[in-house]
Amino acid sequence: MAGRASGSGATTRCSSCSAPILRQLVGHTAALTVTADLIPLTATEQVTVREPNRLIWCLYRAGPHTTPRLRWTGADHPAACPHPHVTEHRCPPKQPNTLF
Repeated sequence: MAGRASGSGATTRCSSCSAPILRQLVGHTAALTVTADLIPLTATEQVTVREPNRLIWCLYRAGPHTTPRLRWTGADHPAACPHPHVTEHRCPPKQPNTLF
């Protein structure tokens, strides 16, 4: 399934950790709201971070001046895909900064 941008589909920053993210509706019939990191993953990083509730997405871009779109990386996704792959965003754990 191809991704469909919600609203402008522009990138933004996480309000908690300030990481660059992309928020889009992905799918046609029963779309999912996905908040994805914009840091591309290597193949080994994809295996490490993939969990049942944390998916890997293909960050497809039709041209240099188009909005990036998230696509499913299911069984029919090509193994030699030239586009970067990203994962759903999770804020890093906060470090305690006080004694109390």
